[in-house]
Formats: sequence, C-alpha cells, structure tokens
Amino acid sequence: MIDMTARGRVLIAAGSDSGGGAGIQADIKTVTALGGFAMTAITALTAQNTQGVFGVVGIEPDFIAQQMRLVIEDIGVDVVKTGMLHNSDVIETVCTVVEEYDLPLVADPVMYAKGGHALLEPEAVSAVRDRLIPLATVITPNLPEASALIDATIETVEDMSRAADALAKLGASAVLLKGGHLDSEILSDFLYAGTEVSRWDDPRIDTQHTHGTGCTLASAVATGLSQGMPLKDAVARARAYVRDAILAAPGYGKGHGPLHHGHTVSNYPSDG
Repeated sequence: MIDMTARGRVLIAAGSDSGGGAGIQADIKTVTALGGFAMTAITALTAQNTQGVFGVVGIEPDFIAQQMRLVIEDIGVDVVKTGMLHNSDVIETVCTVVEEYDLPLVADPVMYAKGGHALLEPEAVSAVRDRLIPLATVITPNLPEASALIDATIETVEDMSRAADALAKLGASAVLLKGGHLDSEILSDFLYAGTEVSRWDDPRIDTQHTHGTGCTLASAVATGLSQGMPLKDAVARARAYVRDAILAAPGYGKGHGPLHHGHTVSNYPSDG
C-alpha cells in the first residue's frame, strides 16, 4: 500500500530525449502517471528519435547543481532518480548534492541508448562504480551496464545471480538487475536487498517498441519509494507498469518506438 502521507516528490537528474520516449521526458511521464510530482535537473540535451542518437550537448555541472539545489530547498524532494550522467564531473556534481541533502537515490547507470550510442564517456565508468553506486538506495542496471561495472560476461540467469551479488558488493543498498538482454523467451529480473533476494519471470513481448524501458522502470521505482512503498512493492508495481506500457505502445517511429506511459491515465484518442 502507498503511504498517503508521503509527498511523492521525485527529482530527476538525467538527459533530455527530443523524441520523448526516454530520458527526462519518459521520467516525467512515468512519475506523473503513477501519481507523483516530477522535478528535473537536466544534465544533457540529446538530438534523437526512434532510430538513434544524433547529437549530444552537455550542461555545465555548476548549472546542474543549481537546478537541483533550487528545487530541493524550495519544493522539497523525497527521492532523487538519476539517468544519463555523461561524464565524471557531472557524476561528482550530482553525488555531492545528493550527499549534501542526504537524499534517497535511485540510480540508473545509463551507458548506452537503445540503438547502442554511448551516453557515458568510457573513463567515467569508474566514477559510476566508485562514486554513484555506493550512494544509491537501489541501482537498476541492465546486463550490458552490469557487465561493464563488474567486468564480467552475463549470458545466463545463473550469471545474473552472480552479477547481482557482485554489484551489491560495490556498495549499493539494493540492486535491481534487469534481464531484458538475455537471449531467452522468459526474462528474469533480480532484486538483491540486503539478505533478501526476489526474482520475477515474464515471457518476452515480441515488439521493437521498447525505447525508454530502463528510464521508465527506474522512475517508476523512484515514484513508489517517494510515496512510501517498500522497495519490493515499488519494484513489483514498476515492473507491471512498464509491461503494460509496452503492451499499449502506440507504434510511433521507424525504429525502437516509445511506450505508452499514460496508460494509467487515459487511452489514446480513437481514429474516429
């Protein structure tokens, strides 16, 4: 159950997706659709659509910090959610503000766009590993991101279990390891939270409209935590929300299309 005395205020530090399917745009839609209040500190601007990322302009770290501090000190924040933090200076800046205000953190260690475009400078992987992860209430890596963080190949569910344990040892309070990249008809996600291990299995949905699933899931988890939900319940609701959003995807674009983030709010208008 949601604790209705909690405020549901989520501050998202992430990049903008001009196509609207991922990044800040997906985060805002998700938080709103689940009844939270979304605030943003934009870390980068991207020029992209369903076919790929074609340009990136970074935001100065001092301005990122200013965005964060102004909303924290005025509106208040229950949970911070991070997405695209493209270099070490940005990572350090965001971590410093999170530490300064001692805020819960849902960290999605974004490294690649859906089409494979790098969204994190290679030398910044160590900053994610050594600076961001130890601050996190929960991290939400996919398999390529987890592989980079622990320098190991992950090809099976058994590999995932070992990887989640290795990621937990990096210092995060909890690890949600997502299995969408497995070559399997049944996809598994693992949540390591202290001594408790939870696992979810679902059949793969045959679709190319999965752009922004990682951003969406992490923001959905952050929203649940901001509303006072226990982590396991927040993850369960987030997974159900994402799955329904994939099933309801509108089919936009020529490549990896977006989800229907607003499926909890209303249906798309009919053609009539």
